[in-house]
Amino acid sequence: MTKKISILVNDFEIEATLLEDKCPQTCAKIWESLPLKGKAKIYKEEIYFDIPIEIEPENAIPNTEQGDISYWPEGPAFCIFFGDSQPVSPVNTFGKIEEGIEKLQQVEQGDKVTVRKSPSGQEL
Repeated sequence: MTKKISILVNDFEIEATLLEDKCPQTCAKIWESLPLKGKAKIYKEEIYFDIPIEIEPENAIPNTEQGDISYWPEGPAFCIFFGDSQPVSPVNTFGKIEEGIEKLQQVEQGDKVTVRKSPSGQEL
């Protein structure tokens, strides 16, 4: 079964699918650390927050697409790309949002973000 995570901000929730074939170690470490909580920082069209997890670069890439969920090794930070902006340095892209990405435009600096295992994507 494909693992999924839920991202909760304000009054909405968005689901993302983990890309275990692309970044298996990053996915495993993030999954084991859930739930994660932080205060949103905004950089152009990216939401990110610091997380207490250290993961080495794994298939790190300098470019992202709208809907990518990435780990930024230099942060270390959890990053959600909801527009055309790009990371300042390579990231481990380990997840993808398929629906509801437009809701992230409402997020403001300091909003509480919670990432947890999605009930629809947990292994039984």
